[in-house]
Formats: sequence, structure tokens, C-alpha cells
Amino acid sequence: MNRILLFGAFCLTALVCPAQNRDGGISDKMLREIEKEQKLTAADKALMNAIAANAIDNLAVNHENAGAIDTHFTIETKKQSITDQQQSGRCWMFSGMNVLRGDYLLKTDTVQVDFSQAYLFFYDQLEKTNLMLQGCIDTGEKPIDDQRVQFFFHHPISDGGTFCGVADLADKYGLVPREAMPESFASDNTSKARQLISSKLREFGLQLREMVQKGKKPANLEKAKTRMLCQVYHMLQYTIGEPPQKFTYTFRSTKGYSVGEAEEYTPQSFYKKVVGDKLNGTFIMVMNDPRRPYYKTYEVELDRHTYDGHNWKYVNLPMDDIEDMAIATLRAGHKLYSSYDVGKMLDRKRGYADTENFDYGSLFGTTFGMDKAERISTFDSGSTHAMTLTAVDLDKQGHATKWKVENSWGADWGQKGCLIMTDRWFREYMFRLVVPTAYVPQKVMDAWQTEPIMVMPEDPLFLPDE
Repeated sequence: MNRILLFGAFCLTALVCPAQNRDGGISDKMLREIEKEQKLTAADKALMNAIAANAIDNLAVNHENAGAIDTHFTIETKKQSITDQQQSGRCWMFSGMNVLRGDYLLKTDTVQVDFSQAYLFFYDQLEKTNLMLQGCIDTGEKPIDDQRVQFFFHHPISDGGTFCGVADLADKYGLVPREAMPESFASDNTSKARQLISSKLREFGLQLREMVQKGKKPANLEKAKTRMLCQVYHMLQYTIGEPPQKFTYTFRSTKGYSVGEAEEYTPQSFYKKVVGDKLNGTFIMVMNDPRRPYYKTYEVELDRHTYDGHNWKYVNLPMDDIEDMAIATLRAGHKLYSSYDVGKMLDRKRGYADTENFDYGSLFGTTFGMDKAERISTFDSGSTHAMTLTAVDLDKQGHATKWKVENSWGADWGQKGCLIMTDRWFREYMFRLVVPTAYVPQKVMDAWQTEPIMVMPEDPLFLPDE
């Protein structure tokens, strides 16, 4: 198209497009009023120049809070090697396995084990594939824009999850040591494989919906789904590796020397030796959600890793109750699965989380005044990352002043791979905690055993930990 024709087309478009004059828009008058308020002083101009040329966090650092970090803790569990989830969203799996290997070290005193995240991740992805495909069958007669149908097509498969997934998957498939199935590039860097599998699953989902709408028999649907699972299994083989059926393993001490003779294991026999009985039934999940009544049990619909597994279920509790259980469990030597809105007020260089780390309000001449409930309700805050709670520092009255977690971002990050957080930060940005039933008060157990209130997975607080 030459320039004359292009100009004519532009003029014609301008003539047929109505002016923006609806109520609620930014009118010329409103814009002039906004502009009049922008009376920049010399200090404002200096700040504008500084913010334009620097990272906001560097300028908002609260110098009064930037001193040395106290690394002493009244109660601290046994140290173990720090893991690294690389470029993947598997923090929930790393944290859950950190708890399991911490429990094993607590039992054996000197013998440690490193589990293969790649092994369990393989079956996590296969099970999530089945969950999506079966969901498309179950909702096949609903319109494509139905909320439940869109739930499956929006995120057919993901890296994220919770400790409930560790329990369901390990109980079903067992565990293997890292040596038996090491990480692959794709298990450390999950985005591309996830994108390709998601695209294939959406294609498969449409095919299954068409079969349902044509009245195909359940046996034919099952056969089609199995064929689709074979294709995804094949893709997982290529990207993550082939899960071992048997392997030989020699346990090692914390100092690296062999303990006992090499033995042959299956994933199930190894799981039984290291973990023991099934995990399900040995723990409860608690959460602090100030939007909802406390001492009530909730269950998140469709939030599970396996179709035949357990939905995410939790008791909503005040932070005082959660902290009491955390302290009791740590005092007994057990690490705990926990999750947080880790990006808020986090000093990444120091591995230190505190509500006073940054003063964004002073930098921009405003305030950020929402409380925890308001932040959750407006999608401003929610659980984004799981870590392993390992230590607490108490004052003379037995109240927590700070906490420590093992992170899964490598040993060079933060405090030698760990994160220290003040109690005031913990209360604002901690959301989930998994507690062994032995350390759960009767009042909380009574609430856990009541009929749960069903809640929707679209709720802002129920995004999976990544």
C-alpha cells in the first residue's frame, strides 16, 4: 500500500471512530487537574533522576535496619545439605523432601540421604496430565467457557504444588536417592517442556470433549486417554529420564563415608526403609487466612496432584496457634514444610526478611496501608514459595523473635542457603505450615476432623507453591 492510500485509509478510520466521551474516562479537565498537582521541587527532581537510573529496592533500603543480622537461635534442628531447584517451580517438592530427609537424619543421627526430585517430578507431571485429561472427560458436556472447563484448559500442567502432593505421590510411587535418578536439564529448566506438554494436552482435551459430546462409551474414552498418557509419558522420558524400577544404593554418613553394604531396592522398598509407613494420616496442614473464620476446616476443590489422591485440606488458625505448634515441633527436632509470600520485603543479598527492610512509602511520598486480609483479597499477597522451617529464636517469655528456613536456591544464596526472617515479617507473610499430628493440640485436631467447607481453586490464596 502506497503512502497516499495509507493516509486515506487512516483518515477514513478517524472519521468513523467516535471520540472517547464516556463518563469514567480521563477527561481533559481531569488531566489538567492531575498535572497541576505535579509541583516538582528540586528534591523531587533529584529523586526522579535517581529512580530512573537505579533499582527501586536499592533506593528504598532502610539504612536503620541494615545492620548485622543476629544468627543465634534458641532452637535449631540438625543442619543438612542445601538443595537447588534451579529454574523450576518445584519448591514444594524440595521443601517436602527436606522435611523427610531431616526426619531420617533425626532417627539415624549420622546417616543422611538426598532424594531424587526428578523421580517424583516425573510422576507428578504424569499424574497432573491424567488429572487434566480426566477432568476434560468429566466436564465434556459443559460449554467450553464454563468455569470448571476453563480451569483445566487454563493451566493443563504446572510445576507447583503443596506437601499434600509429596504425600500422595511418595505413598503411591515410592522414592529413590538422587544417585538413582539425577536431574536433567529439563527437570532443572522446566518451562519449555511444560509449554509443549500443555499445548499437547489442550489438543487432547478438545478431542476428549468431542468424544463425550458424540456419546462415546466410557471404555472408548478410557482407551483414548491411555493412548494420550502414553504420548506424554514418552515426552517425559525424553526430558526428565526413565524412572528406575530397581537400583543399588549404599547409605552414607554426614561426613561422606559409606555406612553398611550396598543393597538393591525398589522405589517402594527404599521409601519404606527411609520414611516408613505412609505419610497420609501423619500430618495436618494449617493456614493463616484472616479473611475467614478461624478453627474451621477448608478443602480446595480440584487441588490435588493425583486424580485419586487428596484435595488440599487445611485448618484456618490465628498466628499465635500456628507459632505454638511450630515451636513445639522444632523443639522435638523436626523440620516443617512452610510457605510464604517470599518476595515481599526480602533483602536477597543478606537473606533477610523483615517488614522494615525497605521504606517505599517515603521514597514515593505515600503509604502502603493494606493489612494481611486486604492484601490477600486483592491478589496483592499470597503464598508463592515453600521453604523448610528449621529454627526459632525465643525471648525470655518464650515468644518467637525470629525464624530460619532452609531454602532451595542453592548454598551460595542468602545465609549459606538459608533465610532468616523476623517474627513481624513471619506473621504478615507466612501462610501454610504442615505439622505432624503428634504436635497438634486437641482443639485443632477436633477442627481438622469436622466436615470441611469447600472453597474454589480460583481463590487468590490457593495458588500452588513454586
